[in-house]
Amino acid sequence: MLDIADELHRWARQGRPFAVATVVATSGSAPRQPGAALAVDGDGTAVGSVSGGCVEGAVYELCQEALRTGETVLERFGYSDEDAFAVGLTCGGVIDILITPVRPYGAEEPGRDAAAESEAPAAVITTALAAAASGEAAAVARVVRGPAHLLGHALFVRPDGTATGTLGGHPDLDRTALHETRALLDAGRTATVEVGADGSRCGEPVTLLVESSVPAPRMIVFGAIDFAAALVRAGKFLGHHVTVCDARPVFATRARFPDADEIVVDWPHRYLETQDLDARTVLCVLTHDAKFDVPLLERALRLPVAYVGAMGSRRTHLDRLDRLRAAGLTELELNRLRSPIGLDLGARTPEETALSIAAEIIANRRGGTGTPLTGAHTPIHHDAPTALERMGPVSAA
Repeated sequence: MLDIADELHRWARQGRPFAVATVVATSGSAPRQPGAALAVDGDGTAVGSVSGGCVEGAVYELCQEALRTGETVLERFGYSDEDAFAVGLTCGGVIDILITPVRPYGAEEPGRDAAAESEAPAAVITTALAAAASGEAAAVARVVRGPAHLLGHALFVRPDGTATGTLGGHPDLDRTALHETRALLDAGRTATVEVGADGSRCGEPVTLLVESSVPAPRMIVFGAIDFAAALVRAGKFLGHHVTVCDARPVFATRARFPDADEIVVDWPHRYLETQDLDARTVLCVLTHDAKFDVPLLERALRLPVAYVGAMGSRRTHLDRLDRLRAAGLTELELNRLRSPIGLDLGARTPEETALSIAAEIIANRRGGTGTPLTGAHTPIHHDAPTALERMGPVSAA
């Protein structure tokens, strides 16, 4: 839902009622992941997608029905062998979709308590949409499975741990949901979480969909070379906020990197030490010069970032490893280094090399193998562990 926050926030500000259908669970080869949404306003205008086209028509009708009834419903769509023309997913997957009607800002019912109104699911959703549309880091947790009276209740959580709304059950359920939601927000992840209705890990289960909206993940490209210019374009295409850093002002210029969000002239390791990085950050070291690379990688490989890759030949890589060992890095830390950088695509040009690096970043993020799908028996979609889970304990820098 938060992936279409800009449009939904605009509808809400205009006082347009709408219903939003959100993917809350998938299995098999479902085309969209939890959090993907389709919304329909009172005039029948639609935005977003939940299946890439397979069940859009049926979900559109469910949204219109929710606008008429004001009721939140959970629907499941799967593949039908019995009727090839039945509404379902031709890819063979299964998706569960939550349809929630949302009243616009200022549409309070006469006599309704204002405090209760602010806790209502629709009000919580509009608050979350406003935050996401403004670029703030925010998350919303909604009950998608459990006791019927809790379905659709929502809790909006900010990075500082403050929250708005309620899941409508035991007070400890809100407290547990707050902690779980804040952890996912810190990692910038959207996922489902199962807790007990009383907030414990036992008892009647309640499934929450937690959607996180965070600023674009960062890509920092060290080394203002021609390959870097192509990688900047690839990084922007993947949705990253891209910074180019190089100690040489003659190369680190806006004219050479018009697509970069930032261009920094500084020694790479010194710049890295000033940055507050998270578990989604991607670091690409393209200088392949020991005086830049070694002090930079010595620090980078001890940070809880998503990816650290370094360009260079295999001989350069082996020499680099020896220098990093001499600097005190452990084998566990060295194993995090992707070098030579990129997947084996046979790339030669800067653009081909950028595609090779981008492919490795995606595979690392999603848990892919880089194996051709033709003839392979690997899943098409993967659920990768977080960067923190992959790297294990982090030593002090």
